[in-house]
Amino acid sequence: MEVTVAKSAGFCFGVKRAMDMVYAEADNCEKVYTLGPIIHNEQVVEDLEKRGVYAIDSPADLPEGEEATVIIRSHGITKEVFEELERKNVRVVDATCPFVKKIHNIVQEKKSEGFEIVVVGSASHPEVQGICGWCGNDCTVLQTPEEAENFRYFGDKKICLVAQTTFNYKKFEDIVDILRKKSYDILVMNTICNATEERQTEAGTIARKSDAMIVIGGKHSSNTQKLYEICRNECRDTHFIQTLDDLDLNLFQSFRSVGITAGASTPNNLIKEVQSYVREQ
Repeated sequence: MEVTVAKSAGFCFGVKRAMDMVYAEADNCEKVYTLGPIIHNEQVVEDLEKRGVYAIDSPADLPEGEEATVIIRSHGITKEVFEELERKNVRVVDATCPFVKKIHNIVQEKKSEGFEIVVVGSASHPEVQGICGWCGNDCTVLQTPEEAENFRYFGDKKICLVAQTTFNYKKFEDIVDILRKKSYDILVMNTICNATEERQTEAGTIARKSDAMIVIGGKHSSNTQKLYEICRNECRDTHFIQTLDDLDLNLFQSFRSVGITAGASTPNNLIKEVQSYVREQ
């Protein structure tokens, strides 16, 4: 069986940076918390808990009066939550991905200049929630072409459009085209991370050439879900797994070629484990 592993599979720059920061803090501090799971990977979160790093949902969950280190994950947080952390007796380590931080600065600046802000992404995703918080939550979030078709703006402000860093690039282009056809005055800021575009393009290319495709990542990982959608459109036998335990190799016995890709929160050792196991069959 021929097995092709995407070169772009696994930790992206922002996730690797955050992981390096959290493990460094775990080695040097007694009380360490992350605002939400540091990444969407249950195995990594469990490993961190063994090292004394615990995920909390909000600053309100911090024990009163306890000196601690709080790590902001790569997704980023709202301005309001950031200010709440500053009022606490804690040391803040900001592991927000620099590409996400750039979007925070854009929406804050453009909002102050009088722009209407539109964010292309998933409204329920922590990254998008954080972005919205840096323009006072006075913005519109669009996730699908249908939502873009239904979008109506009757104001006289210029629109500034940004995107979730892990959004599907093709869908982003479709949404931009729909809004431009409405003749709005739009400043388009393509803030999709280059690594995301490369990962999605490579995944689609491998899926087209493979009899079956394996996509590895956390079930709550937005970028992994998008990879699955892209691969599924190109290869009918696409399988989404979190760990090797989810892989039924009986399904692959009749295939001559299998492709493997993984989301930005997937550790390299897990990718290698799946790759080796498939090749041995």
